[in-house]
Amino acid sequence: MSQYLAFDYGQRRIGTAIGDRLTGAARPLATIAQHSQPDWAAIDRLIADWRPAALIVGLPLDEDGGEQPITEPARRFARQLEARTRLPVHLADERYSSRAADDALRSARASGAMNRRVRKGDRDGEAARIILEQWMAEQPG
Repeated sequence: MSQYLAFDYGQRRIGTAIGDRLTGAARPLATIAQHSQPDWAAIDRLIADWRPAALIVGLPLDEDGGEQPITEPARRFARQLEARTRLPVHLADERYSSRAADDALRSARASGAMNRRVRKGDRDGEAARIILEQWMAEQPG
């Protein structure tokens, strides 16, 4: 079974999610705090624990597909991941993933599936889940 680990890169937090190709489904994992640089020890632990076949990094683009100020730092993070892990790293368009994450969290609260208040990191993990599921759905075969 091919598992994939996704990252929703942000300036303060990095959302993560794990998913597998067989089901096409993903689920949020821990949100990693970030200060001047990513918490590489936490990222290394996730990779060691899940042993993914590849890593997916959300690429923040504006509505027209143009770059935003956070786009280049996300690309740099992807390059660093690839150099550190020697795993394939794929960039995935993440337009609207944060909005979709907010909608999913609101629905979960309204339906009772989530019986606690939404925390800051919830949105990041949910966005990583959405990025990963969209990426897997776009892959051939």
